[in-house]
Amino acid sequence: MLIRIDPSSAQPLAEQVAASVRRALGEGTLRIGDKLPSAREAARLLGVNMHTVLRGYQALKAEGLIDLRAGRGAVVVAAPRRAGLWTMTCQLVTEARRAGMSDEEVVALVGSALAGSPGSGSAADAQGSAADASSGPAADA
Repeated sequence: MLIRIDPSSAQPLAEQVAASVRRALGEGTLRIGDKLPSAREAARLLGVNMHTVLRGYQALKAEGLIDLRAGRGAVVVAAPRRAGLWTMTCQLVTEARRAGMSDEEVVALVGSALAGSPGSGSAADAQGSAADASSGPAADA
């Protein structure tokens, strides 16, 4: 099945539905024009309430990734610009973990990069931070 959830995860099920579709877009499994399973069918296969799936689909619609229309279902309308972002994000997380960074540090790094303030995680600073972290105590272990 295209959409996967982990009932034991702390992440809300609707967010997992949306994240699963985003992941498929990023990996190229889904493309513009592809139709998603109906909310009713996805809910049945996942063993969740239909409204849970609809909330996930609504989040994707709000992001401009899918179109929801009665009788037509959910159709992918955008992905190309974001397709590679999933892969790059996974690479960032992998490299940050190799550098010994905690999840919180990665989130702070991305937040600083979004803020774009010098010395607080701009793209150039991020490269320096990763290099600094990889030569720190975690790299010596």
